[in-house]
Amino acid sequence: MPEARILTVDDDPDTLSILDTVLGAEYETVHAATGKECLDRVKAELPDLVVLDYDLPDIQGSEVCRILRRDPLFLGTPILMLTGKGEIEDKVAGLDAGVDDYVVKPFDPEELSARVRMLLRRSSTNLDANPLTRIPGNISIIGQLEERIGNKEAFAILYVDIDNFKALNDHYGFEKGDRVIKESARILIRTMQEKGTDRDFIGHIGGDDFVIVTAPGNAEEITKKIISDFDSAASGFFDEEDGANGYIEVRARDGRVRRFGLPTISIGIVSTENREFSHVAEIGSMGAELKQAAKAQKGSSFAVDRRAV
Repeated sequence: MPEARILTVDDDPDTLSILDTVLGAEYETVHAATGKECLDRVKAELPDLVVLDYDLPDIQGSEVCRILRRDPLFLGTPILMLTGKGEIEDKVAGLDAGVDDYVVKPFDPEELSARVRMLLRRSSTNLDANPLTRIPGNISIIGQLEERIGNKEAFAILYVDIDNFKALNDHYGFEKGDRVIKESARILIRTMQEKGTDRDFIGHIGGDDFVIVTAPGNAEEITKKIISDFDSAASGFFDEEDGANGYIEVRARDGRVRRFGLPTISIGIVSTENREFSHVAEIGSMGAELKQAAKAQKGSSFAVDRRAV
């Protein structure tokens, strides 16, 4: 399992220092001192777990938790709340907001570590959230589409795939491949934060395949932003020497060496603008077809179904 990233949130520098000492040896830690900073850093860092103080200077910890739980991307992110001794009302408010567990301050380091391990272990057994990106998986994706079909909503779904990913993964190893997947997820999330709405949805099918559900009128603008940001980041997916060459060399099963350029991204856009769907399978079949059409083009590209039915 990749090293977990933990966001610790407290306005007391001494407490943050203690948390860093207790957790930093085993996990990657990042910090925030206010509720607003916590919300910003969660979106930027995609932590695997949040250790959140209840009593923050701007937004109460329970309200921070409630805001996070309204976002499908962070619905499954474990939240461990720090609260004062005997503050039962704080605990009730936190549980109502979606807190997963509590530790009372001043906390025992061994108890804190044990509770963090337990929450991370529990989170990793969630079969829907992707264990690498923590983005909702296939169950949530199907649920989102079925809901929209049932409500006869207008929507567009973007099928996103990274080209040349297998060659990169074979050449550099799975750790580099995982970093590319995570960075790609961050690009999608940042784009939706900038261009999307609260009603939009991001799902991780698995591997290098993602989906985005949005309004038909926003689909192409979102797609172009994703492609632009991905292409800007792509050179960083190669080592310096390979980046200078502009390609990597990978030996195929037949023994021949093939060259692969920088990763690109292909997106197929399925929309209800010109047709209606009665079940999810129809959407998936058309999405696969359009994604292949995008892949047939040179570089990062997208394909949209504009056929009227």
